[in-house]
Amino acid sequence: MPRPVIIVAHGQPSAPAPQQAAIEALAGTVAEVSDRKSVGATLAMPGALDEAVMRHGGALIYPMFMAEGWFTGTELPRRVTLAGGDPALILRPFGVDPALPALCEARIAQEAARQGWQASDTTLLLIAHGSQRARGSARGAEEMAANLRGAFGRVVTGFIEEAPFLADAARNLGPRAIALPFFATRAEHVTDDIPEALQSSGFAGPCLPPIGLADEVPALIAAALDRADAAIASAPPGA
Repeated sequence: MPRPVIIVAHGQPSAPAPQQAAIEALAGTVAEVSDRKSVGATLAMPGALDEAVMRHGGALIYPMFMAEGWFTGTELPRRVTLAGGDPALILRPFGVDPALPALCEARIAQEAARQGWQASDTTLLLIAHGSQRARGSARGAEEMAANLRGAFGRVVTGFIEEAPFLADAARNLGPRAIALPFFATRAEHVTDDIPEALQSSGFAGPCLPPIGLADEVPALIAAALDRADAAIASAPPGA
């Protein structure tokens, strides 16, 4: 029987319930495709992670985050430890999954084809969170952009919280531009900040749903969990 998994997202502190419901829905779909117990929790929902860790001892912990940084490297291990869990069972976050570049490329290529554009004539605007304090988000987005540059005519990055800010990066990208939010969930940045910045910049191309909402994501997570189970099973005793 595979280990259970707790899928953890940041959530939205000002209104935690909708994002808690969203991560629970994702966990339910992962359970269907992985044949393992799967529960969801956000850091913003009081008690959600504590309860999940206490009820599912020995569970893998999958961070539904886009970057390795303070939340995945410091805050999540701290919270798991306080709840009585094992931080060694925290996996690498969704945003660094080795299958993610191919998924991003496929999504953009599909939209370009739907618009009747050649990939080589298409500009990709990759939108990420960014931060004034930490480099993890920007570094992850730039690495993804580098992976995608050979597939499209041009790839540019724009950020919510650091330069190049989205409203500036989205200007004058030409008539064949597609925006892809490099986000794990549909929270306030996706629903409010991104549309506002794109409108102010005059960006007229399609903006895709955040990559974390792609239909292929539950299977991608399930594959990561299977790899983790295999690594644990093959580790020498005491490792």
